[in-house]
Amino acid sequence: MKYYLIAGERSGDLHAANLIKALKREDTQATFRAWGGDAMQKAGADLVRHYRELAFMGFWEVFKNLRTLSRFIDQCKADLLANRPDVLVLVDYAGFNLRIAKFAKANGIKVFYYISPKVWAWNQKRAFKIKALVDRMFVIFPFEQEFYRQFDYAVDYVGNPLLDEIAAFAPDPSFRHQHQLDDKPVIALLPGSRQQEVEKMLEVMLSVKRHLSGYQFVVAAVTNLPAAFYERLARQYSIKVVYDKSYDLLAQATVALVTSGTATLETALFEVPQVVCYRLSWASYQITRMLIRVKFISLVNLIANREVVPELIQTQLNPDRLLGELQHILPGSNGRETQLAGYREIKGMMGTAGASATTARLMVGYLR
Repeated sequence: MKYYLIAGERSGDLHAANLIKALKREDTQATFRAWGGDAMQKAGADLVRHYRELAFMGFWEVFKNLRTLSRFIDQCKADLLANRPDVLVLVDYAGFNLRIAKFAKANGIKVFYYISPKVWAWNQKRAFKIKALVDRMFVIFPFEQEFYRQFDYAVDYVGNPLLDEIAAFAPDPSFRHQHQLDDKPVIALLPGSRQQEVEKMLEVMLSVKRHLSGYQFVVAAVTNLPAAFYERLARQYSIKVVYDKSYDLLAQATVALVTSGTATLETALFEVPQVVCYRLSWASYQITRMLIRVKFISLVNLIANREVVPELIQTQLNPDRLLGELQHILPGSNGRETQLAGYREIKGMMGTAGASATTARLMVGYLR
């Protein structure tokens, strides 16, 4: 069968790549065409366009680039019709993907969605739109099944693909030596995957560096941003940078400072205490405040439905507050043990690995 996949950011690229591998095992005649990233291409997809071209952070930034996004949407529609897949598989990235879902549905192309848009966070009535446009939804958080049940929409809970990735991960014993890290404990910095986001976050994250001379600060770089960008930051702040090695970094880290998103959950699954750091432009934040319908921004707290990790948002994200929260989770503190207990609770709620294989098996079964 012919599969057409769309993922609009780094985490979606990783999850879609694992799904492609699993689909190959279930469907030996499968072919793949995709909008995504390096991981999907490496897994065997014919890459049409890279997600880095679609990466705009925040509502205001998206608004400013509407013309560019509209052009990409038109290109995607034309390519979809030219290739006529057996199924369109969408991965999160709601703003772009729901428009493509509407087009595909109108043109008789079956639509599957893997990793639900976060409609439970804002504009919850979009669940009705998803129900109308998406033939099958595969969700990765336990609470999402109950959410969609409110709209009389049956979805498949398949587990979380991060559990697959972490279960398959083997730490590199030479990691410290390769990256010239000394014996000091590591504070891992995971500032995001978009250039403007990384610059904003690192400025405030590293404001605490002079107070913690007994630690070394190490940034997890992502491959979709140029090495020259990180090299400049490394010189500017006198820090170490490791490229596309976030799991090895987390395996070595004592604590972490993390921008909201998938990385918060990855950090929790590696049992590294963390502070969540989040800041948007003024305009984007004001829009977000009006729209968001959940109490938390990190996946850790959303899954637990309570505060397990501190979230410093906008003006709360300042050097004094950040230093205080960080000191609260360093070794020997009560806050550290409390967070680790919360992590164990979350792991129990999420179940075991196997999301990619389960999803592939269900998808191929539905198609046949």
